[in-house]
Amino acid sequence: MSFADLERTTAMDMSQAMEDLGVTEDLLGSELIRQLDVRGFVILEGFLTLCEVQALRDRLAELLVMEGEKAGTEVNKEPGTDRVSDLVNKGHVFEKCFTHPVLLAGVQRVLGEFKLSSLSSRQPLPHEGQQPLHADWRGPAPQAGDFQVFNSIWLLDDFTCENGATRVVPGSHLWRKAPSAVMADPVDTHPAETLIVAPAGSLIMFNGHLWHGGTTNKSGEPRQALHAYFTRRSNPQQLDQATFIRNDTLARLSVAARFLLDV
Repeated sequence: MSFADLERTTAMDMSQAMEDLGVTEDLLGSELIRQLDVRGFVILEGFLTLCEVQALRDRLAELLVMEGEKAGTEVNKEPGTDRVSDLVNKGHVFEKCFTHPVLLAGVQRVLGEFKLSSLSSRQPLPHEGQQPLHADWRGPAPQAGDFQVFNSIWLLDDFTCENGATRVVPGSHLWRKAPSAVMADPVDTHPAETLIVAPAGSLIMFNGHLWHGGTTNKSGEPRQALHAYFTRRSNPQQLDQATFIRNDTLARLSVAARFLLDV
């Protein structure tokens, strides 16, 4: 990093970072804003080209082979799934997944001032992957306007009824209760839940306080997706980006991208 870049990083603020990354108020439009506010999630089909999807799949496959049993350990291992974590450091191909202006417009709508918390992949293996309904915030559930986390899923395979697609409970980000406080067993089906079925290349953006969870992959084939998870700038990150950041990563990232990582 040059001295000039260091000065710019020090002087950077949220509004300047958003401007540098091409984030404007009109990127979402009124309908997507309504969906984020009311339902708590949006589905954007055709967000990635088939070539982009394949490039991400190929790199993740390489990383799973290279890292073996260590894959995913920077954040957490989950039984019945293949995970790869710390993707910020593992290829330029992943950069769009935390810097795309439409995604950032959604994050800013929900969180205001924010940073990347973690960037990782999750692949439920055949006959595995069932999760309890949960929110991504373990503290007291906040009221609207004080949300703390935001998540996104980049679909690298079709999400179908059979292969472990994510289920969500629309509007639950506004309930100010955890699933465990309402349901006898959050693994059970909730009467208001819906399954997100969408083609590869889609982007799912959602308020991190929305009740959601992976379902069992009954297809017999792996099902791959990336997760870019964001938090307010005042919160700790799921993966401390400053601790893990590599010199070659710093060298290729823009000042605004480094601001998003809080490095």
